[in-house]
Amino acid sequence: MTLRLRSGQARAGIAIVVVVVIGALFAPWVLPWDSSTQDLAHRLSGPSWQHWFGLDELGRDILARVLLGARVSLLVGFVVVGVSSVVGLAVGAVSGYYGGRIDQVIGRLMDVLMAFPGMLLAIALVAVLGPSLTNVVLALAIIGWVGYARLVRGQVLRAREFEYVMAARALGSGTLRILTLHVLPTAIPPVLVQATLGMAGAILSEAALSFLGLGVQPPTPSWGTMINGGRAHLLDAPHLTIFPGIFLAIVVLGFNFVGDGLRDAIDPKRK
Repeated sequence: MTLRLRSGQARAGIAIVVVVVIGALFAPWVLPWDSSTQDLAHRLSGPSWQHWFGLDELGRDILARVLLGARVSLLVGFVVVGVSSVVGLAVGAVSGYYGGRIDQVIGRLMDVLMAFPGMLLAIALVAVLGPSLTNVVLALAIIGWVGYARLVRGQVLRAREFEYVMAARALGSGTLRILTLHVLPTAIPPVLVQATLGMAGAILSEAALSFLGLGVQPPTPSWGTMINGGRAHLLDAPHLTIFPGIFLAIVVLGFNFVGDGLRDAIDPKRK
């Protein structure tokens, strides 16, 4: 299936994502400043020609730290979305295709997980497991697979009644073959949209956990940690908070634009 992202909004989202990914990957080789080098004599200095985003409370270059913080955010987003989508595909396919008692058990498990506010559950899990990047990814994946599973289950319930699926079943095709070749491909487009929008949610959740001190620990740069560290200097050095906050908002907006564009391209009612 060929997807045509015709809206300018979707193209703008793709441009934002591409620029941020390139900046995060090549920042250490392009920027003349190191994110860990301290210049205590000029700490809290504002933006200048030498340091475009200024210096933080320890005299470290904010631009370098913001771009390296993008690595953390993108890593968390891709891993969380990857794990959640794969688990959701498998669980949703089994639940929707077999139905019966298996569907009831999986459905009750999803209802229990969805009964808790996602962020509160993530905070509780990270607080129990301990603050670290690995535990943040694990907590977000535990609460993230449910949305994919519910989406895939609905698609499978619809697709298993298609005539070509029933014909494959009558010809003696195995369950795994039917699911992989005939049923799951119908769920890929909506899952792709969900994954793109899920990237924005995962990045925002990682920043929130880091802001609360439950995510990435210093000295590793993280947008949430940088925003939290700049709260004490909102009046005398607002650039500590403004620039990581702007980057966080722009990246989340970019992924939302791409997700909306994919949804418009996939949904025939929107064409």
